[in-house]
Amino acid sequence: MNAPGPEELQAVPPSATSKRDLAEWKEAEETASAVVAASSLVPELENSTLINVKRSRRDQLTRRMLALGDAVAILFAAAVAGLSADQRYDSLEFLLWTAATIPAWILLLKVYKLYDRYTKRISHTAVDDLPWLAHALLVGSLMFWAFTKVLPVEQLTFLEAATFGIAALFSILVTRSLVSHGARRLLGSETVLLAGSGPGMHTLLGKINQHPEYGLTPIAMLDGLTAGTRQPEESDRGIRAFGPGIKFDVVCQEVRPERVIIDRNEFVAEQVIGMIDTCRRLSIKVSILPDAVESLGPSVEVDSVQGVTLLGVNPPMLGATSRAIKRSFDLVIATAILLLLALPMLLIAVAIRLDSRGGVFFTQDRVGRGGRVFRLYKFRTMAVDAESKHAELMKKSRNANWLDLADDPRITRVGRFLRRTSLDELPQLFNVLRGTMSLVGPRPLPEAEDRMVNGYARGRLDLTPGVSGLWQVLGRTVIPFEEMIKLDYVYVTNWSLWLDLRLMLQTLPAVAKRRGAN
Repeated sequence: MNAPGPEELQAVPPSATSKRDLAEWKEAEETASAVVAASSLVPELENSTLINVKRSRRDQLTRRMLALGDAVAILFAAAVAGLSADQRYDSLEFLLWTAATIPAWILLLKVYKLYDRYTKRISHTAVDDLPWLAHALLVGSLMFWAFTKVLPVEQLTFLEAATFGIAALFSILVTRSLVSHGARRLLGSETVLLAGSGPGMHTLLGKINQHPEYGLTPIAMLDGLTAGTRQPEESDRGIRAFGPGIKFDVVCQEVRPERVIIDRNEFVAEQVIGMIDTCRRLSIKVSILPDAVESLGPSVEVDSVQGVTLLGVNPPMLGATSRAIKRSFDLVIATAILLLLALPMLLIAVAIRLDSRGGVFFTQDRVGRGGRVFRLYKFRTMAVDAESKHAELMKKSRNANWLDLADDPRITRVGRFLRRTSLDELPQLFNVLRGTMSLVGPRPLPEAEDRMVNGYARGRLDLTPGVSGLWQVLGRTVIPFEEMIKLDYVYVTNWSLWLDLRLMLQTLPAVAKRRGAN
């Protein structure tokens, strides 16, 4: 039977029902009350007076700047291809014919959603688009090669078409990086309404405040179902607060945010759907702070059974083929880097010996895949008696889980330079060749720190630890220990060769910024 509404429930006299009926009516009453409470923030769609507004000026300008940058990059690639053609073309004529194809190129990149993705995500770099960009340029280069057959110019050879595609790939990556930085400087930060006031939202708020590079300015916070149970936070200052009784559409019209971040843990499904629909009609971008299952990332697949939506979570395991691919990738890249940097590593070894007494390498036992202990190698950056002072210095550490000092007195002069540039990590490439480490993976922890990791987080040991990884790319010691463990687990449950490639490409910029270097 259908569940009764609240008015019908109060009309049923308990004395006139059996115990079974009373139980059913009580359950239905609780359900109806929950629906009524959930609807307090959802706008009344049939009576709503909301009006669609123009799309964000920021998004329009960003897309146009990206398209202009892509056009410049394609023309540059055409110039490179023309130069490789051994003067078979008139350069100006060939560039003019290429310019005529620019609208088709922009349309192709649009089909691959290489403009829309920038407006959806908060953290977005040109590297994130690499798989889609490479595929689009492969298709486009073949079409361009075919297009030259009908032009009144000599046809491009396959090698020249390949040169064009490769040049376009690198030049577009460069121009998109420049455009993203330029757009942020030119257009300023994006205003944000935080829908939720629980611990998860305050953690996010603190990170937004600490990282202006994301280009976000929180302007208001709307209490969720947990309102009244939290203590005031330092990060609340300067942000307007709205109680749970105010309708979401009213808040949006009053503060006019460009983006809304919704904490999924603080609102029931009806509220979230209504809030998203309001944002859709107001052209406000939406980001969702997920719950525990949803935060597993791309490993979660959308499934359904007769219209009922399910989330399929695959076991966080790598098959034999995936492990073989990852291992082959490690061997090839590690060998190439060691051959390329053999002379600089030799010079570093000499500098260490001349700067202070002791050996060139520092070794330490770390916990690897499956909990097995291995010997990790680094260039020595500290005095030889550094370990004996560790316990005493822990009293001054900024982090209770590991030694984190603003100025560690044990570090040598050469060691300080090696740590700032992360060159002390290079000997770990020998660990990679031996198979005890990978180029990318979870952070290898000392045994004392590994003993603090329990429960589901032990799954981080299912993969070989890495020289680089999510922790190293996102901030190193700036990231708390507990969050580092979660990042490692997310990496293990979402591993792919593309993820490794992306983290490898992001490692060099992260090292250059020296963020979180200890």
